[in-house]
Amino acid sequence: MSVRELVVLGTASQVPTRHRNHNGYLLRWDGEGILFDPGEGTQRQMLRAGVAAHDLNRICVTHFHGDHSLGLAGVIQRINLDQVPHEVTAHYPKSGQRFFDRLRYATAYRETVRLTEAPVETDGVLARTGGYTLEARRLSHPVESYGYRLTEPDGRRMLPDRLAAHGIKGPDVGRLQTEGSLNGVSLDEVSEVRRGQRFAFVMDTRLCDGVHALADGCDLLVIESTFLDEDERLAVEHGHLTAGQAATVARDAGVRHLVLTHFSQRYSEPEEFERQARAAGYEGELTVAHDLLRVPVPKRR
Repeated sequence: MSVRELVVLGTASQVPTRHRNHNGYLLRWDGEGILFDPGEGTQRQMLRAGVAAHDLNRICVTHFHGDHSLGLAGVIQRINLDQVPHEVTAHYPKSGQRFFDRLRYATAYRETVRLTEAPVETDGVLARTGGYTLEARRLSHPVESYGYRLTEPDGRRMLPDRLAAHGIKGPDVGRLQTEGSLNGVSLDEVSEVRRGQRFAFVMDTRLCDGVHALADGCDLLVIESTFLDEDERLAVEHGHLTAGQAATVARDAGVRHLVLTHFSQRYSEPEEFERQARAAGYEGELTVAHDLLRVPVPKRR
């Protein structure tokens, strides 16, 4: 059975706390696993969450600040130690190639797995598979940073009442789906478009066009909210978002489920992030992330 869920491995910005590990997020998308921003300690968090190296097909790094990338060394070595049987692809800003190289070869180990480097140089599509299209958008941060968006292709939903009205049943339904028409009845007459699901991952950034483009129409949006609204000046200065700004983006983009994460150590009351997000007018499903949380992708509309 296919599984689509987000496994939260860590939620701390800049420095870990007693209760929050550095960043790390695994998106399970049917038979694939995409690891986003493995910060320090990610390998241990994977063990705690029941995530194996074999679960990883892609690694997506938004930028090369330590809380988003220092775990790469351990994760890459674990992939090789466990002799993952499939190719793993790594996406990261091209401008940080020297950092990726240092992390990939931080210590001696035996390479047993094909790790394909696919650095990001500009906005656009990074990969197309049968299950999704992966694209990147430039964000606004003191170092080059990209957010990622995954979009499932649109499909068709068969309508039983219309099929029955045309006397189409059994194997003929499959023939109609494959051939597009059957005995003068077109697929459009007995089905409707089923919009593909959409997921976006937005980390360290100020408000910018890339944030809005990534969030547009998402079923699940994972977005940083490092600061509370009263510290907006600090957010702008350091290239981050507040809880209210993140929620406003989600509200305007029609996001169905908003996940706030990447919290500054200065705050000890996570419920305040939810309060400010609601005050900004976001009315959809809302989660203030904590380590080892599992968040299902919402069911199709």
